[in-house]
Amino acid sequence: MSEPTAPAKYDRRAFMAYFSSIGLGSTLLPGVLWGQLQQQQQGPEITKEMIASAEEISGVHFSDEERTQMVRNLQQMRNAIQQLHQVPLDMSVFPAIVFDPVPPGKTLAKKTKAVAVRAKVPVMSRPGSLDELAYAPVTQLSEMVRSRKVKPSELTEMYLARLKRYDPQLHFVINLTEERARKQAKDMDAEISRGKYRGPLHGIPWGAKDLLAVKGYPTTWGASLYKDQTFDYDATVVKRLDDAGAILVAKLTLGSLAQGNHWWAEYTRNPWIPEQLSPGSSGSSAGPASATAAGCVGFSIGSETNGSITSPARTCGVSGFRPTFGRVPRTGAMALSWTTDKLGPICRSAEDCALVFDAIQGPDGEDYSVKQYPFNWNAANKLSQLRIAYIKTSNGRNLFERRDSTGATVPNAEALNFLKVLESLGAKLVEIEEPTPNYGFLDSIILDAECGAAFEADTLSGKIKELESYSSWPNTFRAAQFVPAVDYVNANRARIRAMNQTWDLFEKYDVVLSPQENTSVTNITGTPSIVVPTGFAIPAPQQGRGGRGAVEVTLPPGRGTDTARGATPPTPPRPTPTIPLPTSMYIMGPIFQDEKNLLVAHAFQSVTDFHKKRPPQFA
Repeated sequence: MSEPTAPAKYDRRAFMAYFSSIGLGSTLLPGVLWGQLQQQQQGPEITKEMIASAEEISGVHFSDEERTQMVRNLQQMRNAIQQLHQVPLDMSVFPAIVFDPVPPGKTLAKKTKAVAVRAKVPVMSRPGSLDELAYAPVTQLSEMVRSRKVKPSELTEMYLARLKRYDPQLHFVINLTEERARKQAKDMDAEISRGKYRGPLHGIPWGAKDLLAVKGYPTTWGASLYKDQTFDYDATVVKRLDDAGAILVAKLTLGSLAQGNHWWAEYTRNPWIPEQLSPGSSGSSAGPASATAAGCVGFSIGSETNGSITSPARTCGVSGFRPTFGRVPRTGAMALSWTTDKLGPICRSAEDCALVFDAIQGPDGEDYSVKQYPFNWNAANKLSQLRIAYIKTSNGRNLFERRDSTGATVPNAEALNFLKVLESLGAKLVEIEEPTPNYGFLDSIILDAECGAAFEADTLSGKIKELESYSSWPNTFRAAQFVPAVDYVNANRARIRAMNQTWDLFEKYDVVLSPQENTSVTNITGTPSIVVPTGFAIPAPQQGRGGRGAVEVTLPPGRGTDTARGATPPTPPRPTPTIPLPTSMYIMGPIFQDEKNLLVAHAFQSVTDFHKKRPPQFA
């Protein structure tokens, strides 16, 4: 019987996929064999002798008949994958496989929609200068608009002016949306003058992380490679905020392809320490956090795959809310990981986050991961109704201690004060150990496989080489082409274990607090989290350059920080700050019960004023 021959030009993806399909994707055999093929100038046929040679290095063994069958099946696999590569797939196409954060056998409690109950807002007269409203929360701005003390167009012009004034220092704007904003503002003025009021976001200017599509404007994903890219539609979140009467004033920065705070033109700065390139605003929702903290937008929308809302919010001293996975549609947003990407608000207060979240949550018929489940906001609920726990230690380290500016270990006064404030409000707190192990290995497999799929076309064509030289994404995307399909599937099976552990935790407690969130767990399980400012402290001395947490020991892990796995992008020198910078607390809750952690955050902010502090240079 004659032996089948290989085509003149072999497809490496098909090659690797075949070996994964027979359970050898994690062995050396495919890579060694492929390397031998690449040494040939004319794309030769694969022979059983070539496979046998690769076996010697890989430590596996097959019979002659098995080797012949491999060649034949590999040809068939190549043909199938070649056909797959002819199918046009862009970011607007979601996978048929949908992640559901509800573990198998578990059900969400039945819930009916209730009327929202907001906190009372003090009556405020129109200030002499509108700039005095720059730091007003949405709760207050909305009342100013509703009572006609200020026009949406006036707020729009005030925020546009501040964006232009402070962007040269903070580098948080990619593109202003002036023409769109002014038209919206004019329409909102007209509606309010006729007595039509759309709700708490009517006339409130906001900024979008520039991975959300906005018709008529570039959507750059923070990368020069895509800086002229446009879409002829608006993201679902943009459309919903339009419907709520909010006014989009700017598309704000993100690190290149949602990594850190370094985009193609600059580093986005932290308003509390704008003179230093690094540490900057953190990322990847760098612009939204910085612009919100500097009083340049009423609120913003960020995204998180692993820390990209909570990390910059923590760094810049604002309230950043990452909702339950499956509550906010990602339609029209850049994809990194279809089973872990989330969109959420970055605001000046927790109640602001609740109001914005209420406007953007719920199914859109396109992102099939999103469930229909009521969100019932009641700011009057008492903390005594909640079972609240706090994680004291992680990997043997006391999270309620930290190093001070001299390097000495001292109590984490701001975190301890957070607990005392909650107790004064009637909360009964329970100390617990870190409940789940670090699932970073699952995050690595799942995220790498999915981002590699999202950017496969540009990776295989070589276009991704044009990405910024400091980015480690091209290497991640290339390496992802070798992730065995069987291991990706099994990582998602192991994910069920983490989901069950988290579900069991929140069967016991309604809310879990920690000065440091284990994002490797919460992001793969879909758990909601809000980070809120708790005070200020001078960071500990620098402990070396490069990796995660080089300046602040409580930096959360993950891609939200300024570095990524693998090769670390070069960064400027990191002098240790000598001024107090914001501190924070993470408040986590059960999936689809987003009201609970938002309520704890709101209760804390109702009797403290840390969320009202203003960076001195931008006050």
